[in-house]
Amino acid sequence: MKNLENNIKEVFQKITKSCHEVGRKENEVTLLAATKTVSSDLIKLLPSCGVTAVGENRAQELCSKYDENIELNWHFVGHLQTNKVKQVIDKVSLIHSLDRPSLAEEVDKQAQKIGKIQDILIEINVGGEEAKSGISAGEIDTFYDFVRSKKHLNLKGIMTVLPINAPDNLYRTMQDIFLKLQEKDNNITILSMGMSDDFEKSIKYGSTMVRIGSAIFGGRQ
Repeated sequence: MKNLENNIKEVFQKITKSCHEVGRKENEVTLLAATKTVSSDLIKLLPSCGVTAVGENRAQELCSKYDENIELNWHFVGHLQTNKVKQVIDKVSLIHSLDRPSLAEEVDKQAQKIGKIQDILIEINVGGEEAKSGISAGEIDTFYDFVRSKKHLNLKGIMTVLPINAPDNLYRTMQDIFLKLQEKDNNITILSMGMSDDFEKSIKYGSTMVRIGSAIFGGRQ
C-alpha cells in the first residue's frame, strides 16, 4: 500500500510540474490507472490514493474485476471486438478505442438496448504502425461525421497509442487534430495521450488524460 501511495503521489507531482511548465493547471489532466494484469485487491485501494479512473484492455478482464460498489470510473482502453461490446457496455463510462464503422454501429446498438448514451473517443494510429489499431490522421473528418450521426454515441475526443520514442511531430499532429475538432465541436474535451514513459511530454502537447500503468504498479507480471 505504501509503495502504491508513493508511486501515485510521484506521478501526480510530475503531472503538476509538466502542466506548470507550459502554463496549464494540473486539474486539466486526468490520471487514468491502466490496470491490465493488476489484481482486484490493488485496484480497490486506488480511490483512497486519489485515483478515480481505471482503464482495462480486455473485456474478459474488465468483467472479472468490475465492482459497482467501488467508487471508480471504468474505462475500456484496448482494442474492442464487436462481439465483446455487450459485455462492457453497462460497465464503462468511456470507451477510448473506437476505430472503425462496424464498432461504432455495434456500440450504438448495444447502448440503445440499455437506454444509454455511451461516451467514446476515436482512436487515431498517428504513427501509422501496422500492429496497432486506430484510424489514420487523414480519416478523422469522415469518421467524425459518421460517429456524430449515431444517436447513442457521445463523442468526447480522441486517443492514441504513440510509438516508443515517438518524434515530437506525432504529438503535435494529435494536438492539432484535437484543437481543430474543438473549434467545430465544444463537446470535444478529451485528448487521451501518454503512458508511463511519455506522459510528461504528452501533457506539454495538450493531453488531458494520461494512462499510467507501470509508473504506478511497477512492471507487469
